Amino acid sequence: MAAGAAVPGLFFIFAAMVLLIFASVSSPTWERISYLNVPNGGSTTHFGVFGYTGSQIHVGWFFPNGLGDDRLNGHLFHNLTAVLILIPIAAGLSGLAFLFGLCGAAYHRAGTIFMTLISALAFLITLVAWVIEMVLFGVAHSHLRDRGINATWGNANWLVLGALVSLFIGFFAALCGSFGRYGRRRNAY
Repeated sequence: MAAGAAVPGLFFIFAAMVLLIFASVSSPTWERISYLNVPNGGSTTHFGVFGYTGSQIHVGWFFPNGLGDDRLNGHLFHNLTAVLILIPIAAGLSGLAFLFGLCGAAYHRAGTIFMTLISALAFLITLVAWVIEMVLFGVAHSHLRDRGINATWGNANWLVLGALVSLFIGFFAALCGSFGRYGRRRNAY
């Protein structure tokens, strides 16, 4: 193995990629993963990256009738729902960093350096996406509760936070791995 020091970073970046993929395929694709859950006439509406329960899959969406009002269905909230596309983008960058990390762990230091750079970019994008989704769904959560609707947080918020922490640790582990030993030890004989 060319760089044993890069392996911990590789593990954390892989974990972040998996968490971000799960968060990306949230409702309406996978109903068990959501950012916000709202009881709606006997059923629960789950909100995700590409829409909500019963909606078409698309980037940028409006809150459904009965839940959304002028405040939640304004242009600001619609644009914030479109920015949620950063979560799948961060998942893709984490996957790319993981592939470079495999090359770095097996072959050459350049792969580990690219893993470090791309994981830093994935971390920054995940940070922006997490802040935006917490603001978006936090304001929606508060607004719906003020109207007497018992909205609850979903599990995808914490998946993205876990991916953010994992990318942070993975970046620093990859950075340390970039300075690891990459050659064979030579005998001094």
